[in-house]
Amino acid sequence: MTEREPARGPEQRKQDVFDRLEKDEDVWVATASPDGLPCLVPLSFVWDRGTLLLATRRTNPTAVNVSPSGKMRLTLGHTRDVVLIEGTAEVVEGTDLPAESGDAFAAKLHWDVRGRRAWVYLRITPYTVKAWREVNELAGRDLMLDGTWLV
Repeated sequence: MTEREPARGPEQRKQDVFDRLEKDEDVWVATASPDGLPCLVPLSFVWDRGTLLLATRRTNPTAVNVSPSGKMRLTLGHTRDVVLIEGTAEVVEGTDLPAESGDAFAAKLHWDVRGRRAWVYLRITPYTVKAWREVNELAGRDLMLDGTWLV
């Protein structure tokens, strides 16, 4: 039998989410095409101005699938330490990206696509954030709803 850690309180979970957003380099990104074909890929990101900033080729399904509603789902972590984020995506051309955002992306990931026409940035603004490790944390997993932090 596996012994589980005690459930974290909401403040600790929120802090753990922010730690992951600052330190992790990759996030799983889920989108769907207009005809419902799912796409799940890992992309590098930086936490910037309360949003996740990612980069991908403009012709990749992830960028193409950004619909007018912009809905996107992202996850950090493995199955025993999940951060699930639902957000609204906006496609941003490298020439339109604020210099501070591009500099933050390049500094964290050692990669700069601002001058590459084949690439675009995706800025995801979270509206739902959930975090849990085990079944004992499922009841309190909602940390953000409708764009407002609950904690």
